[in-house]
Amino acid sequence: MIKRSGAGSLSERITFQVRGVVPDGYGNDVTGPFADQFIEPARLAPRLGSEPVIAARLTGVQPFLLTVRSSTRTRQITPAWRAVNARTGVTYNIKAIVNPDERNQYLELLVVQGEPS
Repeated sequence: MIKRSGAGSLSERITFQVRGVVPDGYGNDVTGPFADQFIEPARLAPRLGSEPVIAARLTGVQPFLLTVRSSTRTRQITPAWRAVNARTGVTYNIKAIVNPDERNQYLELLVVQGEPS
């Protein structure tokens, strides 16, 4: 399979979200709902899936390699964030982030669909 490169291969629109922290009224901070941070063009390439046991049930998990351009915004992303496909609404958990060419052109994120966030 030929891998396209350049801006033409970034055909998806991905919304990156981070979990908010809100006060609980008793002086403590608790995690709140996810909040949108920004939208970036991206490329989603499926990887070989698996079926792990989660919560005593066999669950289908589909990993993807999500590629985005490296920028000051995208370099803030951590595995605590999540990605949502703006077109389809599918949610992906971020597992790992790498700079494959070490020239800060693109970032590759290993994301997983089908796991609880």
